[in-house]
Amino acid sequence: MQTITNPAGADEHRRAAVDAVASLGQAVGSLRCAGSQRLVRLGISMTHFHVLTLLRHHDAMPMGRIAEILDASMSSATGIIDRMEERGLVERVRVPDDRRIVLVRPTQAGLDLVDEAELVKSTVMASAIERLTNAQIERLTLAAADLRDAIDAEIASSPERSAPSDVCGHTAPHGHHGHRAASIAQSPAQSPGSPAGTASPEPGTAGA
Repeated sequence: MQTITNPAGADEHRRAAVDAVASLGQAVGSLRCAGSQRLVRLGISMTHFHVLTLLRHHDAMPMGRIAEILDASMSSATGIIDRMEERGLVERVRVPDDRRIVLVRPTQAGLDLVDEAELVKSTVMASAIERLTNAQIERLTLAAADLRDAIDAEIASSPERSAPSDVCGHTAPHGHHGHRAASIAQSPAQSPGSPAGTASPEPGTAGA
């Protein structure tokens, strides 16, 4: 963490950090708002989307762990999975060595739904970034890497802020997502006012 010894400099540094957080918050808020509209059009609730995202990271999870992560009772979690199973988004499987244990795993239809929702998000972000100049993209890339490292360091210094590894799994980009991100750096940059590719709104809130 950077140490500022000059009080005036510390105040200026703090104000700059607050302004940066506000700008990031506004950008994320715009994506979240567009996302909620997209989820509604896809006919999926935020709870179902959250469960599918967890299952895509971990393939299959016990019902009890899903209930714990959702902070829901076992009966409520069971109802959520029942509705998702009726829609063909998940399936229940039993562990061969102990058939008392029931695991929930995503179906291909469920995975495709998550990919469709997240593809829209990455398309919106990619199209927005393509509006920047080469110099702006380079600054953004460096700043994003610095921010990621700072977040990792802050979380490491405060274990209570860390989520269990089975909640925040990290996976490589799926299919075309990674290719799309890579193409940003390779494609000719556009001036800030030039038109970018049209992107649909993307995922966000809804009931269980």
